Amino acid sequence: MSWILTFTGKQFGLYDPYVELIDPRDIAHSLANLCRFNGHTREFYSVVQHCCLVADLVPEEDKLAALLHDGTEAYVGDMVRPLKQWVAAYQDVEEWIWERICTRFKLDTELPATVQQADLIALATERRDLMPTDSASWDCLVGIEPAAETIRPWSPNEARLTYQQRLMDQLAIEHRRKAA
Repeated sequence: MSWILTFTGKQFGLYDPYVELIDPRDIAHSLANLCRFNGHTREFYSVVQHCCLVADLVPEEDKLAALLHDGTEAYVGDMVRPLKQWVAAYQDVEEWIWERICTRFKLDTELPATVQQADLIALATERRDLMPTDSASWDCLVGIEPAAETIRPWSPNEARLTYQQRLMDQLAIEHRRKAA
């Protein structure tokens, strides 16, 4: 079997995913129930809340990309960064799905620099607010300052509803912008 069954009941093929099967409800539901850092946070903190935090840190024109930047994880899960770098097959599947997400939502496959930077700021903030205290340096965070605001983790239901509304609002904004 090379497909997964999504929240909305779709059979989503991992090796040849169809763009038509990418559903914002599946992304919202899955990422709201997926805990960042492989669950090693002091309390539950969803990937979807992370995406909202990243979207809060970017300019208006990059908000859709920020909201969807971890959308592949709705279909393949959230693999920890050190392991993800070593597993080429995972990277390939993630890339195929990212390309389909970008096609579905009319995004460039290259993430804007603002999203990449905001992702690191979010990571630094999450480390400060959600992770166990650890003095080790994280190379990817050298020179990155966390956001001023402290993270208050959302429940999975709050995260799903908040994200889904923000995503639908942003899609409407993008549609109006492109129609103008």
